[in-house]
Amino acid sequence: MSIWIRIAIGFSVALLGAWVATWLAMPLPWMLGALILTAATKMAGSPGMCLPVARNAGQWVIGASLGLFFTPSMVRLIGGNAPFIALGMLFALVLCCLGTLALTRFAGTDLRTAWFASAVGGASEMTSLAEHYGARPDLVASAHGLRVLMIVLIIPFVFEALQFQGTQSGAAVRADFLDVPGLALLILLSSAGGGLFQVLRLPNPWVLGPLLVVGVLTYNDVLLSGLPVEVSNLGQLCIGWALGDKFGPDFFRRAPRYLGVVAVSNLLNLSLAFGFAYVLFRISDIPYPTLILGVSPGGIAEMAITAKVLQLGAPLVTAFQVARMIFVLVLTGPLYKALDRLKRFA
Repeated sequence: MSIWIRIAIGFSVALLGAWVATWLAMPLPWMLGALILTAATKMAGSPGMCLPVARNAGQWVIGASLGLFFTPSMVRLIGGNAPFIALGMLFALVLCCLGTLALTRFAGTDLRTAWFASAVGGASEMTSLAEHYGARPDLVASAHGLRVLMIVLIIPFVFEALQFQGTQSGAAVRADFLDVPGLALLILLSSAGGGLFQVLRLPNPWVLGPLLVVGVLTYNDVLLSGLPVEVSNLGQLCIGWALGDKFGPDFFRRAPRYLGVVAVSNLLNLSLAFGFAYVLFRISDIPYPTLILGVSPGGIAEMAITAKVLQLGAPLVTAFQVARMIFVLVLTGPLYKALDRLKRFA
């Protein structure tokens, strides 16, 4: 079977999942529907596969659309909440320590693998660090894949059950403000930003590169075009398709005890995130649902698109998630070295 037939099968499954989820009125149907049906069919042995650039395309849509929210007033709002963003960064470190303890104690995982599997950072970055420090990259990648899957699936349904809804803080460029030449220039400039971030090997290049470019333009009142809702839906579908494609028939058979502990740890971390977000809510002016998405151990793209679609403060959620990602990426390696030295002296 040719690769293009496999990609066509994979896309058809993802699109069908999105349509069914829309018909069922699920939250975030274009992402969750594509994710659930793709993952289910892949674990059942489907030959379908994801187009390699689909995740990049989906992340570009998220980064560019989020950049349209970064007006001067929104940037000032983010700056005014910097102390709470810093607390969210420290909270991520607490979750990493708890996850490491759970994996070493209940799954018998070695310290280095447990540490990088529990760090609340990007899957690709943590897997690379795991290889560098001699940990098991396959187990680290599996843990992060399961973490993102669980968080992405659980939070929208919990929010719907709790009837969390809101109005997006800060006005973005209207989706119906569509200027075709402006949109073409926006795509060109933001894609150049994503490509530059990728060449420089910066994390999450296709979210952060377009976000930076479009955010700077928006902040300086350079409004080229909005993004139609169809583009946003396609971006969500690409994200869900790419996430679901990571799950093959042997995913849960690789290390069932290890993944079981990871799953329980994820549920505990998510519960703690709800509790920690409530503490921040009591001492800040930030809405509770926005704080939950900001401190939850999900990925930048997934949490940001959840906030955007549900209108729950996407710029603030993005600020929380980006700050945490940088904090984790910079400190995970040095902190592991310190922890390893401490263990040797103990």
